[in-house]
Amino acid sequence: MTAIDKLLEAAREAAKNAYVPYSHFQVGAAFLTASGEIVGGCNIENASFGLSNCAERTAIFKAVSDGISNFKALAIYGETEEPISPCGACRQVIAEFCAPEMPVYLISKEMKVKETSVGELLPYSFKELK
Repeated sequence: MTAIDKLLEAAREAAKNAYVPYSHFQVGAAFLTASGEIVGGCNIENASFGLSNCAERTAIFKAVSDGISNFKALAIYGETEEPISPCGACRQVIAEFCAPEMPVYLISKEMKVKETSVGELLPYSFKELK
């Protein structure tokens, strides 16, 4: 099994831990770090919907809080007919920590995969003005 195969499977497994009592829509994400580690995350809902957190942001915040900030690839899995795509907020957070050319794998419930990149997902990301 390749590192990318393991990454895709990790995203699917992460979805199983989703806390989704309101939408019942499980999403999992997994980052492959430069050191080869896989860090997963799931979506976590809250009764105050604005306080919910997407799987992609959960995974990246988990990695960064553990001192990991060098990423090689991202996989996002959803129980959808077509490969799932991250929301705008997640795209901006991903762009903050990941290179524009980093591969992103969008995955459907039948493991149909669409490969894209951070830059393709958010071509005009907000950058700090220096």
